[in-house]
This record gives sequence, structure tokens and C-alpha cells, in this order.
Amino acid sequence: MNLPLSEGLIAEANARELYALEDEYAALGRKLSRTGIDIDAIKDRVASFSVAVPSWGAGRGGTRFAKFPISGEPTNIHEKLEDCAVVNQLCRATPRVSTHFPWDKVSDYKALREEAAELGLSFDAVNSNTFQDQPGQPYSYSSGSLSSTVEAVRQQAVEHNIECIEIGRQLGSRDLTVWVGDGTNFPGQQDLVRSLDRYLEAASQVYVALPDDWRMLLEHKMFEPAFYSTVVSDWGSSILAAQELGPQAKCLVDLGHHAPNVNIEQIVARLHRFGKLGGFHFNDSKYGDDDLDSGSINPHQLFLVFNELVEAELNPLGGFNPSYMIDQSHNVTDPIESMLSSAEAITQCYAKALLVDRSALHAAQEANDTMMAFQALRRAYTIDVAPILAKVRVEAGGAIDVLSVYRSSKWRDRKAQQRKAVGLGAGIV
Repeated sequence: MNLPLSEGLIAEANARELYALEDEYAALGRKLSRTGIDIDAIKDRVASFSVAVPSWGAGRGGTRFAKFPISGEPTNIHEKLEDCAVVNQLCRATPRVSTHFPWDKVSDYKALREEAAELGLSFDAVNSNTFQDQPGQPYSYSSGSLSSTVEAVRQQAVEHNIECIEIGRQLGSRDLTVWVGDGTNFPGQQDLVRSLDRYLEAASQVYVALPDDWRMLLEHKMFEPAFYSTVVSDWGSSILAAQELGPQAKCLVDLGHHAPNVNIEQIVARLHRFGKLGGFHFNDSKYGDDDLDSGSINPHQLFLVFNELVEAELNPLGGFNPSYMIDQSHNVTDPIESMLSSAEAITQCYAKALLVDRSALHAAQEANDTMMAFQALRRAYTIDVAPILAKVRVEAGGAIDVLSVYRSSKWRDRKAQQRKAVGLGAGIV
């Protein structure tokens, strides 16, 4: 294995922090033991938790208006893997990378898989791109892809998704994530029933190409780039499509793809109830699909989502295996720092959800004791679980203070001397 950062640098930094960590971990352990919680058991469950990072998340994002690249930003999948390996080496919670095609195309995927393994990484879901035209593409997606009124366009989108499946097989992936930007910007632009029928017919062609052990994750989004209607606009459209396609079709929940103040945790519970909860794209939102860093705006909502996920884990109802991935646009920060911060926020909320007194919560719910039910959640949410997460990182070879070690490594400065500059533009490509 050829990890990107010096293990000695991490060990030296940890040595300065280790005494304080052990003291804080012991103190938290004593506090939790008074309520019957074994801190080591919680630590072990946190150690088994992981979240994928997106290859495109290793670069600076952009708005519809501009992109402001930084020096040392990755320009290809090989450099993206290096940066993703830095994130995982420090936080030890992001061992998988989700790829996006054709952005991450190479000529030899077996070699790419071996390259990732050398960096301590494997591959998560593959993501198709039918929301953007590519050079040399025969037909345009300007009026839709899987739901286009033009059969040749739909077939082009189907073939691209099937190509992504084949690439994913070579990379060791098991999920295909399908998000389409199809929709309308004017009333009357398309027939709202027929456009969904066309999407389902085309998606079914992709579905039948799935290997037996794969899943097709359907991602919904309320708006953008279409602003009047979107073909798969909400979790209702998503679950109906997944039910029609078959058991290997599941619903993927992006935390930013809903109207403001939507009760996402209830959506999680509903999707699990009907066996269609496939996965999550974690980010945060203030206004719409902002793709802000996870937990930066509403960490309590993230905790409530994980509360439902822990409930689902304890009551699998025939199956519980969601795919977790960070999906953010890092417009003003170093992407590595944002992914480190987000991995911490996500794992914190998972750890806090594990601390909820389920017996007390369920008893209060059955007794209609509103305040005590709320307090069961509030008590867990207010606990500082940072010592648990840091202990997990240390035991796995990661850093106690991930951001401090990253900055002291001068990784970005070194890469700025080695990598070609990223051009100006818009978007996350």
C-alpha cells in the first residue's frame, strides 16, 4: 500500500494529543456508564461505519455563474484518487470513492482499481451523466434524456447507463446511481404523464442490464435544471418508479433535493417501511440544492435522519443496507478540508443516534409523553462524542486532529507545484 501522507507525521501529531484524548475518552466513558452505555461498544460500532466520497468532490465546485479553482486542484481521476486517499488516511471513515462517467473515463479500469487499492481505497456506486452533452455526442440532452420525446436520445441515455454498469463491474462497484435533469421550464412544454412513461420505459432497459447483485439507485430532485416540473421530482415519484422497475431498484435521498423544511427523516422512515431505502447523498442546504458541507447549516436534522437510520438498522424489515456518500460542491473551501469536516459531522450524528435510549424513547412514544420522547433524543444529541470518533481514528491509524495534520502536511502546496492549473468555468466537472 502506498498512502499519500507520511505515517510518521500523523503519529508525531497524535503523540502530542494522545494524553488529552485518553483522559477525555475515559471521562466520557464514565458518564455513559452511569446510564448503562458501554463506550467501547459504541466505539466499535462507529469504527464499522463508513461513508463514500465522490471523485468530483475532490475538486472545487462552481455555480451557474462561475468557478474559482485553487492551486493544486486535481485535473483527472488519478489525482482525484490521491486527494480522496488523503481524506481517508486522516479520518479513516471514507474508504470508498464514487465515480462519475464520462468525467472519470480511463482506458484501463482494472489498472485503475489496482491504483485505488494501493491508496487504500475501493469503489462505491458509479454515477451516469445524461444531464450534460459531451464532445462528439450524436444527440443532445437539451430537451431530456431517459424521458426525451426523441427515441434516439432515450436510447443514447440507456446505452450510456449500461456502459456505466460495465465500467462499474470492472471497478468492483455494486450500485448504479441514476439522476436525470429531465423536466420542463414552461407550462405545457411536455405532457406530464407521457414524460414519466417514457422515463419508466427507458429506465426498465437499464434495469434489465443490472447484474443480479447490483442495485439501481433512483435519485429524485425537486428542481434544477428544470424549474417548472421535474420528471422524478420527489420521493413519491421515486418510490413509484422503483416499485414499477423491480426489487433491485431503490430510492436514493439527497438531503438538498427537497423543498425547504421538508421532513426528510420521515421520508427515510417511509422508504424503509416499504423496502425501498437505497442510500443517501449527504450535504446541507439553506435555500435549495445548495450542496453545502454536511452539518454546516442544520446538524440537528442530520442527527434526526440518523435516528431513523438506527431505528431501521435495529428493525431491518427484510433488509437494510443503504449506500452512504458525501455529495457537496466546495465553492469557497479546500475540498479536502470540507470532506474531512463533513465526514466528521456525519459520523458524529451516527454516534449520537447510537446513544439514544431506545427503551425510554419507545416507552414515551407509546405513553404519548411528548416531552420525555423529545428529551430522549435531546439527551443523546447534546453529548460530545468527539473523543469516541478520535479514538476510532487513532486505532485505525488516522489523525486525532485531522485538519491540523492536513495543513501541516502542506499537501495542497506540494500538489500546486506538480499539477497543471484548472481552467476557469462553471459547475463541478
